[in-house]
Amino acid sequence: MGHRKYEQPRRGSAAYYPRGRAKSMEARIRTWPKNDSDEPKILAHCGFKAGCVQIVTIDDREKTPNAGKQLVSLGTVLVTPPVSILGIRGYSKDHYGLHAEFDVYANEFPKSISKEINLKNKEGAVENAEKILGRVKEIFAIVAVSPRAAGLEQKKPYIFEALVSGGDVKKQFAHVKELLGKEIKIDQIFEIGATIDVAAITKGKGWQGVIQRFGVKKKQHKSRKTVREVASLGPISPSNVMYSVPRAGQMGFHQRTEYDKRIMVMGNTENNQMKINPAGGYKHFGLVKGDFIILKGSVPGTYRRLIKLRSQIRNAPVKITKPNVLEVVI
Repeated sequence: MGHRKYEQPRRGSAAYYPRGRAKSMEARIRTWPKNDSDEPKILAHCGFKAGCVQIVTIDDREKTPNAGKQLVSLGTVLVTPPVSILGIRGYSKDHYGLHAEFDVYANEFPKSISKEINLKNKEGAVENAEKILGRVKEIFAIVAVSPRAAGLEQKKPYIFEALVSGGDVKKQFAHVKELLGKEIKIDQIFEIGATIDVAAITKGKGWQGVIQRFGVKKKQHKSRKTVREVASLGPISPSNVMYSVPRAGQMGFHQRTEYDKRIMVMGNTENNQMKINPAGGYKHFGLVKGDFIILKGSVPGTYRRLIKLRSQIRNAPVKITKPNVLEVVI
């Protein structure tokens, strides 16, 4: 069998295939949780990864060996500047999927965002949108965040959609309409102790071999020609390499969603008593200024990368308990 250049698989799936580079620095949220409340609520926010700390807490999980004992765990600091509500988008739904029915934008935007984008309402956009609300199934808020508000150099804002859930479509439309042109902070969407999901683009590793990329076992040191390759690519006939055979290729810089990250600390550097900045600031990021949160555990992506935060979609608890944080070790 002659040498064949490896291609990403066209059909079938195995774990996270195809492991190609992400097309954008911004992760996409494709699925959303359901909100059974009668009060409409925006289900997403975002932040920028600053660094890692250690959190000393009292374990409040019942029926565990460490219940009531002191725990030291990893925490990830995210800078969460306010997001601006730019507009409203309504979607109808049929067996082909979602279809955008209308866009309504705010009359004025914050200066940091109005310089970079040019969105204008058509005449009577609000009135036309209210007339066709009967065929609209989902309402999304068009939100934007400026990296400069987090102390970064990037001028261009990130713009994405966040689902509005709870109540009926008319309540959802009215809720976002009141917020048009305004900024909402992280504590208006999430609370301390809540568990959320994070979506981001992972740290890029470049081109890697099968040992690093898939954890394939090395061959014997007396093997023919190579040691750090797969022993067999498949049968001689048919002369085809299946998609499930590990091959070298891109590693990292993939979109990933991690579930159930608990918010341990939520505060602001100006009025928060807890010291959050190390001397000289975080490596590759600098000083944290303004609103921030600390999530328990790790978060995908490198420092300064956009992290999207979504309401928990799995294993949502009935009651949210506030964590007992004793100390944050920088």
